[in-house]
Amino acid sequence: MTSKISIIGAGNVGSTSAHRIAERGYADVVLLDIVEGLPQGRALDILQSAPVINFNTTITGTSDYKDTAGSEVVIVTAGLFRKPGMTRDQLLAANAEIVSGVIKNVVKYSPECVIIMVSNPLDVMTYLAVKASRFPRHRVVGMSGLLDSARLSTCIASELKALPKDISAWVLGAHGQNMVVIPRLSTVRGKPLTELLPQEAIARLVERTVDGGREIIELLKTGSAFYAPSAGAARMAESIVRDKKETLPCAALLDGEYGIKDSVIGVPVKLGKGGIKQIVEFELSAEEKQLLQNSAESVKKLIKQMGLK
Repeated sequence: MTSKISIIGAGNVGSTSAHRIAERGYADVVLLDIVEGLPQGRALDILQSAPVINFNTTITGTSDYKDTAGSEVVIVTAGLFRKPGMTRDQLLAANAEIVSGVIKNVVKYSPECVIIMVSNPLDVMTYLAVKASRFPRHRVVGMSGLLDSARLSTCIASELKALPKDISAWVLGAHGQNMVVIPRLSTVRGKPLTELLPQEAIARLVERTVDGGREIIELLKTGSAFYAPSAGAARMAESIVRDKKETLPCAALLDGEYGIKDSVIGVPVKLGKGGIKQIVEFELSAEEKQLLQNSAESVKKLIKQMGLK
């Protein structure tokens, strides 16, 4: 039986995620949006590429949550996107209301699904999704660390003229200004970044990684990133549906891991059938642990601001 993945939000991130998943052929896709005609049109456009690319999965556009019923994975991209000069935190109130309504409908029609959150501010929206869905924490995961790590990998590849496939980069912590980049955890062909670049060069790459989303927003002027975020969401979905058990940097609700409780931050997680199979704990120094805890505290402040505690 073919798996079913529903994507809530047919904007750039949602529709590009649908496109990537359909072409990979591991699940049928339902693309939902409240804007009548948008998901139907984008789904039809993607479907008409099937004879060219040669994929056999179906993609359905809809504005009715009934069509998402029985999804194995639901990717939530719905919400406002950041505009130039806007922080992720400024999106909090508006997107919290949108996401709460989305999650209610997701749970109604797919009570056994795994939820992948992409809406910003991502860590807080992931926390909201756990609470609103009342799902066990292993069935709600956020796409943040995968995107941030990809941005760091891209910076490293450019700096060292290396192939992306030869780079393993890990970014932990909150998505945004409070992310935690530990250079020694990133390697090029197995060699730590700290052995390949001087500290000032590493600091420059880290700064660009932290500002990666803002850089794209300022360049585009009328939108935000969607190719890389959609790639992250699709890869997470594939690991879950195909039970690949890949270890990826994702946002997860912690309950004592890394000494952190009741906060969502990016950490290494093993993804397979049913969601998070394991939260992997890297060996961190006391200073690195403190940076991670500080990052978790920044998320807790926003959670409290939202009135979830």
